[in-house]
Amino acid sequence: MSSNRICELLNIRYPIIQAPMNWVSGPALVAAVSSAGGLGTLGPNAGSSDITDDVERTGERIRQRIQTIRDLTDAPFAVNIVVGFGEDTKYSEKVVQVLIEENVPVAVVSVGSPRVYTERLKNAGITVLHAVSTAEHAGKAQAAGVDAVICEGYEAGGHKGITELTTFALTPMVADAVDIPVVAGGGITDARGVIAAMALGADGVYMGSRFMVTQQAESHQSVKEAIVNGKDACTVSIPKGKMLARDLKNHFTEEYLKLHESGAPLETIIDFLEQHSQYHSQLLGKAGEAEICCGQGAGLIDDIPDAAEVVETIAKDISTRFAELVKRMKDFF
Repeated sequence: MSSNRICELLNIRYPIIQAPMNWVSGPALVAAVSSAGGLGTLGPNAGSSDITDDVERTGERIRQRIQTIRDLTDAPFAVNIVVGFGEDTKYSEKVVQVLIEENVPVAVVSVGSPRVYTERLKNAGITVLHAVSTAEHAGKAQAAGVDAVICEGYEAGGHKGITELTTFALTPMVADAVDIPVVAGGGITDARGVIAAMALGADGVYMGSRFMVTQQAESHQSVKEAIVNGKDACTVSIPKGKMLARDLKNHFTEEYLKLHESGAPLETIIDFLEQHSQYHSQLLGKAGEAEICCGQGAGLIDDIPDAAEVVETIAKDISTRFAELVKRMKDFF
């Protein structure tokens, strides 16, 4: 039996959770990560070839992908629930219904209050991981009954809170604030990041961008190549209403920031986002002209490996990296 709390909770071999990426993490990626001993997570639109606002169709798409994952692996996996706000919760309501009907083992819940679905999911026997951006939010999630929290630092790709707390600062804050397992995300791409997260108090790690650039990811090849070619400060954080999003720098981010800084009407900004969404980059291959949600760890990614290889390489490298750390620290203990 593993002594790692996340491994015990999720019944996985390695404390590596593949973050849900909207159009990217479909059944093939989820199954590859889970079969390799991590936890794969299905993204809301991954596997789709078009955009739909039909609630029933949204739910049935998720159901079909869950069934496909089960055809590919018998290992545990998760499905992302994006809670949303106001009218948008009609989609998450349907997704929750499908997860319960399909007996999905784990839900990764994000963008919304943990009070909305936690009790309902847990009563159905589903393990609940809730994404947070502050220690205060982590405490509220624990009080709501979630099984573990995922703290996403400012380095993380995609949508996140506006606090600008980095993974290095946020992880120990959250670890000190709660008693339940903590998963750290944001800028983690290899064994060094895993060891650092554990040292900061995390029980596991949450990785998105590294898995986005793998053979099984449903990212367009041009997107994968754009990330591989990105170096150093190749991402930028952009404001989106009540949240921030971290994207790979390209023509889209340049034009979006110009619009935002010029005080353009909200309708103009929303229209621009719709015309240059992740659908246009990840599915249509417009890597230079559309949004690519991506974390700061992109600067560390220089290949497009098999997803299982990512998990296995990290697991193998941890002992080597840790031995190197002990060697460097030997004079202190």
